[in-house]
Amino acid sequence: MKIVPVLRSCAMVLCLAACGESGGPAISSMESASKPAVAAEPAKPAGPRIGLLMKTLANPFFVEMEKGARRAEKDLGVTLVVKTSAQETSVGQQIDLVNDLIAQKVAAIVIAPSDSFALVAPLKKAADAGIKIVNIDNRLDPKEVEKAALLPIPFVSVDNFAGAYKAGKALADSVSTPAMAGIIEGIRSADNARLRMEGAKKALSESKHVTVVASETANWKIEDAYTVTQQMMARQPKIRLLFAANDMMALGAIRYLRETGRKDVLVAGYDANGQALEEIQGGHMLATVDQQAAEQGYQGIALALKLIRGETVAPITLIDTKLISSNSK
Repeated sequence: MKIVPVLRSCAMVLCLAACGESGGPAISSMESASKPAVAAEPAKPAGPRIGLLMKTLANPFFVEMEKGARRAEKDLGVTLVVKTSAQETSVGQQIDLVNDLIAQKVAAIVIAPSDSFALVAPLKKAADAGIKIVNIDNRLDPKEVEKAALLPIPFVSVDNFAGAYKAGKALADSVSTPAMAGIIEGIRSADNARLRMEGAKKALSESKHVTVVASETANWKIEDAYTVTQQMMARQPKIRLLFAANDMMALGAIRYLRETGRKDVLVAGYDANGQALEEIQGGHMLATVDQQAAEQGYQGIALALKLIRGETVAPITLIDTKLISSNSK
């Protein structure tokens, strides 16, 4: 057997591999170890932490509001701490979340309060701790704020009265013969709920054809609105027009009307959420009001940053509303 030549061949292969002729460059672990480590880029300092406290994410309106706030976070270089309660009626939970943000020592709190009165006291505690406050969506009661010895709190929202008036007028203009109307209200201790009810009621009452015969609260909730509509129709079966102070309640009313075959009732809502827009396109809902939730979120964060920097801000920032119907362009 010729073992020696075979061994010589193996040795040559090994030699070639060691010389780097195996198809790629030779790698020396010693040389790699001697190379200086690349210094990591220093982390950018985090911007001021701002708490965003909303009512709930069960309502698409507040999902859009958070999107706007997140856009501001990126544009303005701040750090958001987002908190939401389970439901729009969870006032006690929202109070607890204010206390959480105080404990986390955020620089500012941007809040869409579930109640215009009950949130004033915990926000006073936050202000006393040096935290800046911005109020969005639903306004804190100005008299309650003054009573608590709080400085005026900047407010970002829309003209809820004017927005609801547009929806109410769209309903009123849709009839040319006598018609009964009903209003489904939000939480009655919320300022925006009161303004929307009053705006819609004024528009409906101005029509010579319309008589408002019912106005009940459904607490912003779709299931409550279903039940309220059922009860309202049982008492006033000739109602042909319904204004709901938000789209969730409008959708609850539409579900009841659809299930009972009431195709003669026109419904208008408020918020312009995706499902409401689909109902409008499908011919099951007359109109809704776009109050630019994302813009409210963005402007709330922008104002908070200005306050943190010691800048002066406007006491009220109103964002335009737009009526949306099947005729909208």
